[in-house]
Amino acid sequence: MEKVWLKNYQPGVAHEIDINQFQSIVEVFDRSVTKFRDRPAMANMDKVLSYGELQALTVQFASFLQNTLQLQKGDRVAVMMPNLLQYPVAVFGTLRAGGTVVNVNPLYTPRELEHQLNDSGAETIVILENFANVLQDVIGRTKVKNVIIASIGDMLGFPKRLLVNFVVRKIKKMVPPWNLPGHIRFNDALAAGAAQSFKPVQIGHEDIAFLQYTGGTTGISKGAMLVHRNIIANMLQAGSWVKAVAREGQEVIITALPLYHIFSLTANLMVFTELGALNVLITNPRDIPGFVKEIKKYRVTAITGVNTLFNALLHNPDFLTVDFSSWRLALGGGMAVQKAVADKWKQVTGVTLAEAYGLTETSPAACINPLDIKAYNGTIGLPVPSTDIEIRGADGQALPQGEQGELCIKGPQVMKGYWNRPDETAKVIDERGFLATGDMAMVTPDGFVKLVDRKKDMILVSGFNVYPNEVEDIVASHPGVLEVACIGVPDDKSGEVVKVFVVKKDPALTEKDVIHHCRENLTGYKVPKMVEFRSELPKTNVGKILRRALRDQEVGKQA
Repeated sequence: MEKVWLKNYQPGVAHEIDINQFQSIVEVFDRSVTKFRDRPAMANMDKVLSYGELQALTVQFASFLQNTLQLQKGDRVAVMMPNLLQYPVAVFGTLRAGGTVVNVNPLYTPRELEHQLNDSGAETIVILENFANVLQDVIGRTKVKNVIIASIGDMLGFPKRLLVNFVVRKIKKMVPPWNLPGHIRFNDALAAGAAQSFKPVQIGHEDIAFLQYTGGTTGISKGAMLVHRNIIANMLQAGSWVKAVAREGQEVIITALPLYHIFSLTANLMVFTELGALNVLITNPRDIPGFVKEIKKYRVTAITGVNTLFNALLHNPDFLTVDFSSWRLALGGGMAVQKAVADKWKQVTGVTLAEAYGLTETSPAACINPLDIKAYNGTIGLPVPSTDIEIRGADGQALPQGEQGELCIKGPQVMKGYWNRPDETAKVIDERGFLATGDMAMVTPDGFVKLVDRKKDMILVSGFNVYPNEVEDIVASHPGVLEVACIGVPDDKSGEVVKVFVVKKDPALTEKDVIHHCRENLTGYKVPKMVEFRSELPKTNVGKILRRALRDQEVGKQA
């Protein structure tokens, strides 16, 4: 049988990268500062930092960690904040000081925060005051001894800093009461760092840059050890792809996905910083009207996002009035891009929504569609440079081209392993260095990788495999549907049947309409037997629809 061992790269892109160009992420960042010192690097709430200004702030923060807190190389620093200018300062500053960044979702519950702090062993945390009450609940049960408190307006300058913080605290009442004795304010930390001399730290490929925690969908949340080599590799891999359409020192990218998420962290903060782009940080992308106002302030050239974000923008009337003449690149990842959304995006913006694929464990990019692609093709594209893939059957053997199996990935971007969990690492990385993704895929006749679905999300109807992505894609193409999620529910006759949860765009939409539409486009066993209408669907912090939550709710009904 023909073995699928794929090295089918985008034409015009080097097949291999040289990770020895750089020894650390800090080295890459400093090279960008040398090339683009006076160019704008980060913008948020109308405040813009140049590359030179950003570098100076990261040195101040690194100096504070090194001199005041006596941070040692390899110490973990938790960072818990949304997209604000303080985020890149804290992250690049921590890396510069030789520390390991532990990204923390600001929406975590006390239980989730306690687990991540204890699992990582972080003794220092940088946290937005809006979430300090959550930390207060658990800090006594963790090793945290250094608390740096940021406020939303910190970086905005006088007097806007005072005005924004007053509105956030007193008018909008977005900061619940908290008490954390001994904490230091973010701006005071910068001032303390500036008053002391920073001594550069030797950082190498195998030093851990990030402990990036997985969502815990397959059990307890685990920290993927992403070393400097992993992130450098992925910057070079994705960067070589992006450079087919991007121009150094000229791009303006909208950063709406949270930077603490691996997609935005690498694609926006790392790749586009290396390109000398301006990152426009969107603090609250759920406020779509406010989001669109921010977009209109800039000559945007690029955007990354997830399907639900693109869908929400397309359903905002003001977004349709945006000047898209400068837009060149739209990259979707994190979840499947639906054809209906991609087609509408191309119609409205004139830019093809190119789908990419990756995992926390792959830093994240593994496959990306050619960015000059003319139309949505329903695939996740081609492997990025220096990346091999195999499609494996249930017996672990490689399958012939065209057959569906588990997608396995090998490359320099694959994580070192799970933090303090060698047993879990061994379950997903084999002796040849291939990572088992848990995703079902196939290779098309022209060599593109087509994702079928999550292995665990597959529905078995009378022995036939049904993949939720396919059903969702069809339901989403109905003009009366805004959002959809598909799961399998137990059935006495067929084992499982298909159920869809739908958020209506057209209030008149009925269950009969949805099922009729599916019957016209799907074979019988794939057609939903049940349709439940919801006002909204459960989502992750980046907008990925949580099928697992819907399955749990169904189990609860039957209990």
